[in-house]
Amino acid sequence: MKTKAAILTALNTPLVIDEIEMPGLDCGQVLVKVHCSGICGAQLGEISGVKGPDKFLPHLMGHEGGAIVLETGPGVTAVKKDDRVVMHWRKGVGIQARPASYTWNGRTVNAGWVTTFNEYAVVSENRLTVIPEDVDFEIAALMGCAVTTALGLINNDAGVKIGESIAILGCGGVGLNVVQGAAMASANPIIAIDIYDQKLEMARQFGATHTINSGRTDLREEVRKIVGANGVDVFVENTGLIRLIEAAYELTGKTGRTILVGVPRHDQDITIHSLPLHFGKVLTGCEGGHTDPTTDIPRYLSLYRKGKLKLDSLVTDRYSLDEINTALDKVRAGEAGRCAVLMNR
Repeated sequence: MKTKAAILTALNTPLVIDEIEMPGLDCGQVLVKVHCSGICGAQLGEISGVKGPDKFLPHLMGHEGGAIVLETGPGVTAVKKDDRVVMHWRKGVGIQARPASYTWNGRTVNAGWVTTFNEYAVVSENRLTVIPEDVDFEIAALMGCAVTTALGLINNDAGVKIGESIAILGCGGVGLNVVQGAAMASANPIIAIDIYDQKLEMARQFGATHTINSGRTDLREEVRKIVGANGVDVFVENTGLIRLIEAAYELTGKTGRTILVGVPRHDQDITIHSLPLHFGKVLTGCEGGHTDPTTDIPRYLSLYRKGKLKLDSLVTDRYSLDEINTALDKVRAGEAGRCAVLMNR
């Protein structure tokens, strides 16, 4: 069996769209038909080598999607044929199978436990969560990372309490949902920061009480105007840019939490005054919000179905798999909320 896929063959180059040969199913593996994939900043980091040299090239990409199960391998019990599923990168219930290997022009194409930039995928059982049949595939894809990372960050990493102040720097797919999660947790004020006015307008719709265009104003000055010299209780940094990470830490209060979603380049270091870390201040990275997909995705879908979680307006751009490099450029430019890659487009 063959599938069309987007392949990363070298760092800092466009993905190659071509057909590849699919492997048979091993223990704990599941064959799915991908209907929709999201694009996360993590994929931009993979392409640009943010974490350093890539020893797995060539390989497939993508870690949030909506799909239907076509076939299950030996030992699989958590999903069955015809189930509609969220594809996610956090571990859920089930077997953690070995990553699948595909073949392309006689070469091995590597893949992780889940990939979504391909029309059909062999996925580890524990990277799939069953959802109701009436959930749209675009919503399913958002549950794979953008929503779960953001709401998990609010609940688990930040532990936002009623009335605490929060600033969110970078209002893409994750950032907008951090804004939304902060509003649901009754944080106040909720300060959204970006360089694009259209994203700041979306942030207001998602619950931001204040917005700052940091491309036109002084970030530090504007934040202090809102919260005072003591700083914010929680500062979420989504860009991975060194100077902005340092600003976020500086603007966090003495016993506040600075949480890094964006990943800086492997060869760049931040400079901070570390003494406050000994007296209650926290600087930490976010790992998918410590989400448990098996329990969290059904809870978040319930909120969405009851109209308490806004997701329909989050997808701002839609592309086919053949257009994925254009979609990546759109995300790279910072202009999109969340881009959806529709396999049947």
